[in-house]
Amino acid sequence: MKILFTFLFLSVAACLFGQSKIPAVSKGAIAHGQSKKASKDTVIESDTSKENKEPRYFYATAGANIFVNTKGGAAKRFSPSIELGRTYGIFDIGLATGRINSLSSGSDTTRFIEFRPTINIFSKGRFSEALCLGGGYVFKAKQGLMTEICNSINFNVSEKVAIAVVQGYYFFDGTNNSRSTQYMGFNLTYNFLKNHSVNKQRKKAAIVSDK
Repeated sequence: MKILFTFLFLSVAACLFGQSKIPAVSKGAIAHGQSKKASKDTVIESDTSKENKEPRYFYATAGANIFVNTKGGAAKRFSPSIELGRTYGIFDIGLATGRINSLSSGSDTTRFIEFRPTINIFSKGRFSEALCLGGGYVFKAKQGLMTEICNSINFNVSEKVAIAVVQGYYFFDGTNNSRSTQYMGFNLTYNFLKNHSVNKQRKKAAIVSDK
């Protein structure tokens, strides 16, 4: 009887010990696997965290505007410009230069330089809408101080190339007088994105997304 009792006791103890041991080993293996995976993900994120949080790249834009409330021929209405800048997520900071028109009047010039911050206020697949508020100076002009407000509808042809329809207003201020003028135009933008970069992959995913 004692031998049977001892055998039963040892059997129950072995079962209890085995049940407690197996989960401990399993938990240790699972924890080790999770730790290894987390470590790998952390390394990947540390290499690309800046691009993941806020895409940054340079761009160049060529613009061709036509003033719609100005008297005169095409030379007086046409306003070309070039902008160079950098994108920070949905925010662009650029420096533009160009001409108010293709004519000069006496000592007045038409060449200008302008600081142009732009924010992307809506995005859906390949289309987006942006708002621009700019400020600059027309060299040697009687109405030298120039400010701008505009909005644009943009279409991403690819990750690197975009076209836009632009509508906006210029305000010119001088010592003795001031004026404002409205324009419409087209922009062509090239984004300096590196091939196989995270920025390019994310932009491609954004413009082909239907969500």
